[in-house]
Amino acid sequence: MGIVQKDAFRTMLISYVGIVLGYLNKGILFLIILTTEQIGLVNLIISVGTLFAQFANMGTIYTTWKFLPFFKNEEKRHHGFLPLILLIVFAGIILCTTLALVFRPQIESMYLEHSAMFVSYYLWFLPIGISYVLFLVLEMYLRSFYKNIVPVIAYEIVLRIAVTVLLGLIYFKLISFDLFVILQSLLYLIPTAILLVYLYQLGELNLRPSSIKISKRFRTILIQFSAFNYINTLGVVLVGSMDVIMIAQMVGLEGTGVYTTVIFLTSALQVPYKSILRVSSPLVSDYWKFREFGKMQALYQKVSSVGLVIGLGLFCGIWNNIEFLFSFLKPEFQAGIWVFFFLMMGRLVDMYFGINGSIFTTSKKYRYDILFTIFLIVAVFLLNLIFIPKWGIAGAAISTSLALIVYNVGRILFVWFAFKIHPFHKNQFIVIGLGLLSLFAGWITSDLVDNKYLEFVFQSVLVLFLFFIPIYWFKLEPETVNYFNKGTAFIGSKIGKQKA
Repeated sequence: MGIVQKDAFRTMLISYVGIVLGYLNKGILFLIILTTEQIGLVNLIISVGTLFAQFANMGTIYTTWKFLPFFKNEEKRHHGFLPLILLIVFAGIILCTTLALVFRPQIESMYLEHSAMFVSYYLWFLPIGISYVLFLVLEMYLRSFYKNIVPVIAYEIVLRIAVTVLLGLIYFKLISFDLFVILQSLLYLIPTAILLVYLYQLGELNLRPSSIKISKRFRTILIQFSAFNYINTLGVVLVGSMDVIMIAQMVGLEGTGVYTTVIFLTSALQVPYKSILRVSSPLVSDYWKFREFGKMQALYQKVSSVGLVIGLGLFCGIWNNIEFLFSFLKPEFQAGIWVFFFLMMGRLVDMYFGINGSIFTTSKKYRYDILFTIFLIVAVFLLNLIFIPKWGIAGAAISTSLALIVYNVGRILFVWFAFKIHPFHKNQFIVIGLGLLSLFAGWITSDLVDNKYLEFVFQSVLVLFLFFIPIYWFKLEPETVNYFNKGTAFIGSKIGKQKA
């Protein structure tokens, strides 16, 4: 776990800088500068663009993840793996763009009643989608070489700083909202351009189709794997995008604005886990290559345990202070409190079950994963049709979490029976007990302090003493303790250098 710890800690720090910038943008400036309807519109365009990217990648992201380790050869330029993948992606971009234009009248008609503003900006999801799909492919390519830092900086920091600049321009009335939407869509070209320059500096920017030296047999295998994982890729993103798109269609842009703001908050809590996952996932492919099941089992348990501690601890800290945190938002955002709760239930299970998806999709039994993904897509869609009319945006959160929980349980059981590995150990259940204790203590002491600022401090200290300190003191989760010790040592060394 040395590589994982080092890179994960760095990417986590960078991601948290990005989260601060993102909170400045979405948590403060969006709320000050834009109306709730405008927030909904901007986030809807981004969601549709993200969905476009997942359709257009044609399954190449997981293909790069699984097969690039087998083709790595600097002298042979990795057998032309990158230009082959990019050719497939460009075909996907052309196909999806054509479909978006051909079916534009039908798509726009779905939003005329509740989200008519989206129709006026329909085409501006295309720059986002095209830029993002290229970014995803190049990022995964770099991940396979354990080059994680620059992609995180490009997307989490540079892009968000650029958005902050745009928000400043609209605040001082130097640009209109129309121009803001257009320029923000074009900003997504920046991270992709940064990765292209970085690959060039590394000597890895090979774009020549003539360098493709992969045999027809392997090309067939790559295409088959891409085809199966195409739907799997869609399933993961549809869970994150379908609810936003359906809320805009069935509720309106104001509800979309509230929902997407809460999604940002839940995503912020996943940053440490995603940093670990970003570095751990490529190791799974290497372990499959050399059939190192013992190492895979150890990685599986460690990532799962760290995900549980991070996810549950941060959820307890936020939920015990949820009314205080939402008191700073506009009144219409109060409906987002239970959206946060239900979304986090699904996210917690996803974090706890760790890298089961990485193990599944890079194994020889990857074809079976399509069944789980089809279930996920259908379940989210049908549950949204039932729950959104009944409970609005909270119904969408319930739908997403229910489907995500069943999906993860099914996957983890399959991995368990198929490969005889699982992520569980007894200390995890003690951690869950501490989390429940923290939530219960927060509930019974919620009215103990009248001043809301003092209550925030009290509830935060409560979670610290009932959850985090016992885990650290009794070393219930050694990997998390190790991360914490190395993190504090790293920060201490940097402070010491500055003082010197």
